[in-house]
Amino acid sequence: MKFLPYDLTREELIRFTPKWTGERFEDGRPKVSDKILDTMEKYVTITHAWQICKNAGYQFQVLHGFQSTMPGKLLIGRALTALYLPQRPDFKEVIMNGGHDAGEIGDCISWPIDRLTERDVYVGDVYGKIVDGPIIGERLANAIYARSHNGVVHNCAIRDIEGILEIEGFNCIHRGMEPSYASPTIVLGGINCPMRMEDVTVMPGDVVMAKDDLVCFVPPHLADWCALSGAITAYRDVFSVERMREKRYTSGQIDAAWTEEIETDFMDWLSRKEDIPFTMEELEESKRERMW
Repeated sequence: MKFLPYDLTREELIRFTPKWTGERFEDGRPKVSDKILDTMEKYVTITHAWQICKNAGYQFQVLHGFQSTMPGKLLIGRALTALYLPQRPDFKEVIMNGGHDAGEIGDCISWPIDRLTERDVYVGDVYGKIVDGPIIGERLANAIYARSHNGVVHNCAIRDIEGILEIEGFNCIHRGMEPSYASPTIVLGGINCPMRMEDVTVMPGDVVMAKDDLVCFVPPHLADWCALSGAITAYRDVFSVERMREKRYTSGQIDAAWTEEIETDFMDWLSRKEDIPFTMEELEESKRERMW
């Protein structure tokens, strides 16, 4: 019996992520491969990811107005979602009793942490709460990093910022700093459930890309194309900048659809590069898709 009202079973999670056909975690959450995450981290900008989502019909995938404990550093990983609700005594009593009967330990704000795996991003929605909003401080932040070796996106404030900043590699995307603590004022409603985070519907297994004040949630079935097109675009951009600096082509020529001469030049330039993260067949196939 489920002790959280918004906790999906494996079968439900598979049903609600039908476009994902790849590997899944035991609980049914889509598991985008490390290879795709690595490629996205190296080559894909949030701008590019947003455009890929938009072109595919996913209009509402970006949030603004966050702060980062690692300015300028991209946070990327697989979303593990946690939905919080305002505290109501009778409801919270049911949640706490059910969770403890099911083997959960301590307060409910620690329960999502126990489900984290390597490269997960703990995406917690506390409806933008600042005062009495933090669900992590120094201790729980260390527990998160020990399990995921990754960061968090929390739609709320954080506390114990001095201790959090000491965790090397822990990128915390948050709404502000606050000394109070959320536990007495909220209750956990679901783990690995669909949830609304302001203007975005976040699904478990989405690829999270966050940097400074901007967060993008890429549906898992778009991640492969996002990675491939991002890598190709990155190489095209490098080529374009080089050729414009050499004054071989004008900005107008580069910004328009490339002529056969420029495409041939690009292919010749590309042939002299090592360790290209895509094949020539993939490059040709990509020309049939809208890249931008």
